[in-house]
Amino acid sequence: MEAPGTLLRRHGLRPKKTWGQNFLADPSVLAGLAAACGAEPDGTIVELGAGLGHLTDALLATGARVVAVERDREVAAVLRDVLGGRPRLTVVEANAACVSIAQLAGGPAIVAGNLPYHLTTPILFHLLEQRLDIPRIVLTLQAEVVERLAARPGGSGRGVLSVQTQALCEVEPLFPISAEAFHPRPAVGSAAVRLTPLPRPRAELAGTPIFARVVRAAFGQRRKTLANALSGGGLPQVREALVAAAIDGTRRAETLSTEEFGRLAAVFAGGSPGSCREPASRSPPSASTPK
Repeated sequence: MEAPGTLLRRHGLRPKKTWGQNFLADPSVLAGLAAACGAEPDGTIVELGAGLGHLTDALLATGARVVAVERDREVAAVLRDVLGGRPRLTVVEANAACVSIAQLAGGPAIVAGNLPYHLTTPILFHLLEQRLDIPRIVLTLQAEVVERLAARPGGSGRGVLSVQTQALCEVEPLFPISAEAFHPRPAVGSAAVRLTPLPRPRAELAGTPIFARVVRAAFGQRRKTLANALSGGGLPQVREALVAAAIDGTRRAETLSTEEFGRLAAVFAGGSPGSCREPASRSPPSASTPK
């Protein structure tokens, strides 16, 4: 395919900075992302933020059917001009933060994409809500965000994003991506990450409002002890809950494991640790799930 700059000039376009448009075009990076998806030849990949179609082309080369989602109508027109004749490609003009993966794909589908960095968190949480329909998620993100996603207890990057994602997924940082791989060149470092939804959540009540509330409250005042942060977050009978969950309230939020947050959520939900689990009617689909 032509370079992003060439394609944009030919269509009289420029990257929209306010939309976070940094088009990825390095062939080796694109091939690595496509391979990380692990799609079967007859499978389906939903690509979010398809842009000019460079990753789309690499995903189609795997033999999978690709549903390319792009909200910028002008860029989507370029994508159709370049790749619109491919029989296994469907281009959809939509906001990635709002789409239903199963509806777009007609069933479970792998998700891939080079996301606008300023929209990473809302899109990621939107995908986690749909995890039962997604066997695998492969994304290009800001390197700092990938570090936060993978941060272990005690790490400086440990926070809401780490805990809520790790409660529901295996997080695998894949490889760094040079700024030269993009047009225009981003001002921050980038990296690829793969998220694999777990057959069963790692923490009690993961994915529920009470779990999210406990995690947000714990990290809402990072410099305070866990007891003070939870109290400041409006949760009731904090010290009693910490005792019931067997967690020292003088610790700080970043030292807690994902499972410990689950124990706390179970207590605040009115149960006891180990007594509550998120109901799940089915497991996330495997890579070989028929599409």
